[in-house]
Amino acid sequence: MNALLANAGGTLAALSSDWTQNTPLQSITLYLFFAGTVAMGAGAAYFLLMRNNVDVAYRSTMVCAGLVCGIACFHYFKMTHVYQESGGQFPTALRYIDWLFTTPLMLIKFPLLLRLGDKGKKFFVQLVTLDIGMIVCAFIAETSPVASNEWWGFFLVACVLELLIVATLYTGLGSAISSAPAPIAKALNTMRLFILIGWAIYPIGFLMAYGGLGEVREIFYNVADVINKVGFGLAAYWGIEALSHSTKQTA
Repeated sequence: MNALLANAGGTLAALSSDWTQNTPLQSITLYLFFAGTVAMGAGAAYFLLMRNNVDVAYRSTMVCAGLVCGIACFHYFKMTHVYQESGGQFPTALRYIDWLFTTPLMLIKFPLLLRLGDKGKKFFVQLVTLDIGMIVCAFIAETSPVASNEWWGFFLVACVLELLIVATLYTGLGSAISSAPAPIAKALNTMRLFILIGWAIYPIGFLMAYGGLGEVREIFYNVADVINKVGFGLAAYWGIEALSHSTKQTA
């Protein structure tokens, strides 16, 4: 970490909002925390405002999308403050708390959009359990000494749990997605790609610590978070809107 030393007590000086007063990487990271806060807040407002514009059956999906971005907005606001006031210390705990709440909400959009009813409870429990296990194991790995047995062990367990989530979405829910109305199926296929490809960014970012690329990793995470959370919600919304338009045309 390229934090600037402050007073004789050895505390770290707060980063400046003036781009030129920090190192380039610190300034880029700080401004991306600012941008993440705004983007998540805008996403939350948009999804919640659009809630009443969709069919009643899909309003819970829009609420979930709004909650994901709203919770992330709060945590990005806090992470910005921590990163700036600590002189560039990474807000790891806050980031994992955010993921602990937002990633399960992202996953439950799948059974919600499929309108599986009681059948969806099985997948709801399965996805949420795997997800929480993944986040907890990743956090233990993240807070362990880099390259230690704990670091590698819990990281690998988290990766296995992520693969099981992907497997559930592609195999367990595969037939249900194929049988869904075309606009919803298209949206769900896009959302599965967010999980398959978008979430793969996080293990890659985790491994950047092994190469001492902490600042770069925070930039990586901030950009990925906005794309994955806001983009994921937009994919669901566009699918619902497309279904609504197609229904009106055939009516």
